Amino acid sequence: MGISYVEFEDEAGVLRRYRKHANGRGLVATTAKVDATAFVDPTAYVDPGAEVQRGAQIGHGAWIDRDAIVAERAVVGVNVHVGRRAVVGRNAVIGPYASVGDDARVQNGARVPREMTVAEGDEFRATGDDLRRLGLAA
Repeated sequence: MGISYVEFEDEAGVLRRYRKHANGRGLVATTAKVDATAFVDPTAYVDPGAEVQRGAQIGHGAWIDRDAIVAERAVVGVNVHVGRRAVVGRNAVIGPYASVGDDARVQNGARVPREMTVAEGDEFRATGDDLRRLGLAA
């Protein structure tokens, strides 16, 4: 079976090419890096320059914008938007319908609640409970 591509025109009128990720069949831009162990839901998109690392999960309808990073074992929930150049840390969980603004950071192990917006350029920190869940705090 050959590689199949889907093409979209972006907001600047540039034609972008996406391929289906082997694990989940989500659409991944040809210039994005998605680890083979990551799961990308068939209705999710990973835009050019973005990176999804080992064991990460990208949920239904999620959108990983340009040059964003989703680190190891992070979970991006249903209909989440991760903005341009944003970083979702290792083991972080982004709840359903949440949004991570451009250039924002979600700390390792943090849990962003359902429908919350992490503002552009902000940092969302892990709580003591988040760290205890991961065995990183007393």
